[in-house]
Amino acid sequence: MSSQTRLKRLFSPKNIAVVGGGVWCRSVIEQLFKIGYKGEIFPVHPTKKEILGLKSFKELDDIPHRIDATFVGVNRTLTIEIVGKLNSINAGGAVCFASGFLEAENDKKGSGELQKSLIDAAADMPILGPNCYGFINYLDRSALWPDQHGGKAVERGVAILTQSSNLAINLTMQTRGLPISYIMSVGNQACLGFAEIGKYLLSDPRVTALGLHVEGIGDLRAFEDLANEARKLAKSIVVLKVGKSVQARKAAQSHTASLAGDAEGAKSLFKRLGISEVDRLDVLIDTLKIFHVYGPLPSKNIRSLSCSGGEASLIADLAEEYGVQFPPLGKENISELRSVLGEMVALSNPLDYHTYIWGDVEAMASTFIAMMRGHESITTIIVDFPRSDTCDPSAWNCVITAAKKAKNVEDKPLAIVSTLSENIPEQVSFELLESNIITLHGLDTALAAIYASSSNQTLVAPKPIFLSNPNGESYLVDEYVAKKSLEKYGLKIPKTEKCLSSDARFVSNQIGYPVVLKALGSSHKSELGEVFLNLRTQKAVENAANRILQEHVIVEKMVSDIVLELLVGVVHDPAHGMLLTLAAGGVLTEILSDTSSLLLPSSEDEVLECFYQLRVSKIAKGYRGLSKVDVNQIVDAIMKIQEFVLDNRDKVFEIEINPLIVTNSEAIVADALIREVR
Repeated sequence: MSSQTRLKRLFSPKNIAVVGGGVWCRSVIEQLFKIGYKGEIFPVHPTKKEILGLKSFKELDDIPHRIDATFVGVNRTLTIEIVGKLNSINAGGAVCFASGFLEAENDKKGSGELQKSLIDAAADMPILGPNCYGFINYLDRSALWPDQHGGKAVERGVAILTQSSNLAINLTMQTRGLPISYIMSVGNQACLGFAEIGKYLLSDPRVTALGLHVEGIGDLRAFEDLANEARKLAKSIVVLKVGKSVQARKAAQSHTASLAGDAEGAKSLFKRLGISEVDRLDVLIDTLKIFHVYGPLPSKNIRSLSCSGGEASLIADLAEEYGVQFPPLGKENISELRSVLGEMVALSNPLDYHTYIWGDVEAMASTFIAMMRGHESITTIIVDFPRSDTCDPSAWNCVITAAKKAKNVEDKPLAIVSTLSENIPEQVSFELLESNIITLHGLDTALAAIYASSSNQTLVAPKPIFLSNPNGESYLVDEYVAKKSLEKYGLKIPKTEKCLSSDARFVSNQIGYPVVLKALGSSHKSELGEVFLNLRTQKAVENAANRILQEHVIVEKMVSDIVLELLVGVVHDPAHGMLLTLAAGGVLTEILSDTSSLLLPSSEDEVLECFYQLRVSKIAKGYRGLSKVDVNQIVDAIMKIQEFVLDNRDKVFEIEINPLIVTNSEAIVADALIREVR
């Protein structure tokens, strides 16, 4: 039996068994009644004759039909027994409600072993959970769900997966007009993970987009496969990631690990896979609405209208934070607007069309059409509706009618946007949705959703992510060996020698002044006072050598004509892949915290884009009269560092070049830290 067929039995069941007689199991049956489930329901309890008017069966074997889906609402030990029985009778699958499995690893009863026993009992039968509420299928009116929810049956909509049952409930309670087709709480993902479930949901032609609330990504290859499947189906994924990985910083001694932080690995992964990332639930909802109706937006350029200059100013100011831009109006737009609004209205984008045409549906529709004309991305109409308990909202119907007329003429993305999130009633959202017009709730949320829905979408499958993670005890390679290793890959290093501290003055004479003197074998030499720059005499070298309490030192030629210093580092993040980080280098590393990251392997174009995301990249362009640098030298050096890491990925634990000194024509490795595993 194929994976898709097995999952269909579980998620679109023709009959449902509910094992257990407690309040949660009763609630499952109540929610099945409420949603209008048409299939048979089989309560299972050892002593009860009936539950909520339904005949109760003493044993699973007593049910006279093959069971498609089962809600297992008993304790964790009995759950394992029930799941084993379901597998033996060829049931379709189960939702395991009980907690106390892997999420309780410190439990004295050995929760890790319990979850392993549950997996063994299930064998190839799909189970959702354990430690989860289950799922609601609003398309087929089926649910294995032990609590209230706020959703309604739909014919098509977005699917949402979350690791939190409570967040799943909250998302069903939204009043923003988002049509939800499926919502699932996956719990511990003992047998079914995000990727497998996500691929199944995307395969349903009634599902328009996929939203994920992710705490941790277990199988990176499966997650890559999910992204590729979404790309093939031309359906978008948006993710809210929490609990970012800290594994990349364990046992690391470089600046890179701390600069990359908890979020950069996940951020780089989603960018690589063409998945949009958001950081708030409200933005997740509104981004899904954009994807549901329009799919990915072609650009971050928008046109915006309001009947207030204050609203126009607000959205213009907020847009800068999200990189959303307001392109100037074309001649055709201006001509049409002038014919409707006259000479007294200043024509611009954003547009304050003033209140004197308010209530004139034809004039409002003509204004909206004129703004949409020739614009391929989204147009926003800012309007806040009055509260219906104390006000009469009928005077605002003109906006709804005019927007529908405009949408019929110019079939382009169109959104009604409120300044405050609560100021669009749910019925207005659903009414507009019938005309393929969306509502976005709150200016900040709207702009964040527009940004997310116009980012990271690509039709080209990315290169597979490298997942190597060297195991074993790590040790620090001395800087001299590290630089010589990099030199073999074509990277440029200063004239460098390793010598006894007592011989530093003689070596300096041979290299030629000015020189740099460094301790050998330290990971943070500058902080320890073990780096001496611009030494110009033999006496200065002797004095510096006397202050370094190590037998061996490095003497190297001081690089002059420095235009820019960069940090280039790679760390292994088991949760997301091999992460390359660029940053302002040298003494500015911690001060500026100016960083940009990407996953390996990456192309020259991706590296260049990553570099230009740094604030210090402006220096390379000749900032305020400074000399320009050859950016190709920077990209070439980074590509050679990548080549070194990939060739040695099974032993290189981390690498950091800080600084990579950039002159007008060269990129030079001035300091290198490499940690390898034995």
